[in-house]
Amino acid sequence: MATSADLYPSRQGDSEALLPRLDPVVYSTSDTPLGESQCAFYRDNGYLIFPGLLADMVAPLRNEIGKLKRDLRGCEELVLEPDSNELRTVFNPIAYSTVVDRCFRDERIVAVARQLLGSEVYRMQSRINIKPPLKGRAFSWHSDFETWHVEDGMPRMRALTAWVMLTENHSHNGPLYVIPGSHRQYVSCAGQTCTDNYKTSLRQQTLGVPSPQMMQRVLKNRRIKAITGEPGTLVIHECNLLHASPDNLSADARSIAMCVYNNVENAPQAPFSGLPPRPAFLSSRDTTAVRAIAAEAA
Repeated sequence: MATSADLYPSRQGDSEALLPRLDPVVYSTSDTPLGESQCAFYRDNGYLIFPGLLADMVAPLRNEIGKLKRDLRGCEELVLEPDSNELRTVFNPIAYSTVVDRCFRDERIVAVARQLLGSEVYRMQSRINIKPPLKGRAFSWHSDFETWHVEDGMPRMRALTAWVMLTENHSHNGPLYVIPGSHRQYVSCAGQTCTDNYKTSLRQQTLGVPSPQMMQRVLKNRRIKAITGEPGTLVIHECNLLHASPDNLSADARSIAMCVYNNVENAPQAPFSGLPPRPAFLSSRDTTAVRAIAAEAA
């Protein structure tokens, strides 16, 4: 049950629950850069797709992956697949790559984040997800906000993830699946968070994952949507939208660069798990507003 101290309780024992969302989805009445119909679609479905919008960023970003792998060898920022030594995720690339940093200060992205979240934003987390051919493993159904709330102390649903396709995302190489409309309720999950849960959850998430019985309830009147597209496609998804991805069953890699924007007024508190916050490379507590760069200069 929600309390004044914790509006979105989760991982507090054996029970699960569907709780009402207590926050808006779209925070601004501005009509730029998104129009009314785009804001309405985001409000109802929890995501937006902009085909080819950042095609100019694909080659520079892809060229950075090898450099990051070399520079961060042996660091916690590099996360491997659960059953192999293949690279799964590079965390916090904005701190190590001027190319990634400039991409996620691009006005084409930041202006959308500001509009949807209502005012200035900061970059809470960044990462590059790499699903290697035939070895890239699934991500279970989850809400990002549930983890950010429980493990990082994000108080309200006032954040979003922007991500850029660096390769073609097609039906066979493990694309992101979303459940449109699922962001309008909150799944309070069973379980209890352990110390340093991130050390295992980044490879294979088990906490914060709704049970099959709960997913049957969520999917009763909803359909799953696969997010596919060409390199350079920008996707925005709302922080509480349930999403997942299957194994990469193809001979094609599936890589995406991602950045989480949180509203500066939604600064993290003490984690609602009662444990210390996760490291800064997973959730920055520096809420300095991001300084956007005009698209032509990015």
